[in-house]
Amino acid sequence: MSNRTEAIKVAPNDAFHIETVLWVRHWNEHMFSFAITRPASLRFRSGEFVMIGLQGETKPLLRAYSIASPSYADEIEFLSIKVPDGPLTSRLQQIVPGDEIYMARKTTGTLVTDALKPGRRLFLLSTGTGLAPFMSVIRDPDVYVQFDQVILFHSVRRVSDLAYRELLESKLAGDPLVEDEAREKFHYIPTVTREPFPRQDRITTLLEKADLFDGVEGDHVLDPVHDRAMLCGSMEMIKDCAAILERLGFEEGSNAKPADFVIEKAFVG
Repeated sequence: MSNRTEAIKVAPNDAFHIETVLWVRHWNEHMFSFAITRPASLRFRSGEFVMIGLQGETKPLLRAYSIASPSYADEIEFLSIKVPDGPLTSRLQQIVPGDEIYMARKTTGTLVTDALKPGRRLFLLSTGTGLAPFMSVIRDPDVYVQFDQVILFHSVRRVSDLAYRELLESKLAGDPLVEDEAREKFHYIPTVTREPFPRQDRITTLLEKADLFDGVEGDHVLDPVHDRAMLCGSMEMIKDCAAILERLGFEEGSNAKPADFVIEKAFVG
């Protein structure tokens, strides 16, 4: 935590909104969440990302961050890693309520249901902070209208990296807009790869094993006829899972051409 006595202030910039930090939650030494005020003019689709940042030496220092709050939320929420030597995250992890942050005026992204064809089951496959856009998607009421089941996988190295675990295990209990639907349709499947945990398989392994569907009703096989998927996380996971899905007959979609699964190319490189 910072020992600053003055709040961070950023310089006026017509290309960005200047928003105020509302709260910060440090999950562990590797990961934290925070929320900022929402501009009245902002419109976005659940699952999109936006450029945010702080003032650099000569210009704003910006990075793309997925929005973790749903499209209707009054505040804009993010999930971030902590990189000690990172140009932005080394400073961003020090923020406290009252600090100011730049946020771009336009959001974009492909981790949206508009980029998928209609289906019955939606699989959300994430590692680490790749969970962020799916926290937006699973809290959007429209998702439960579009799909009969929403299955979220979150793979991390350490148990403490399972951000939002309590909320997810409760099936979003207390959420006034999706609590009832999530109780019936939402499934949370966490896996931890480097510490003891009930499930320790990597997502790529789970994709090829029957226990991928533990607690999930329906066929225990992925079928491009009615299954849809979104992938977000490490480049290795995304590339490996995309290859598996394509072998099973899934086609990658986009905003221009909806199909069976989507990835966020801005984070893959």
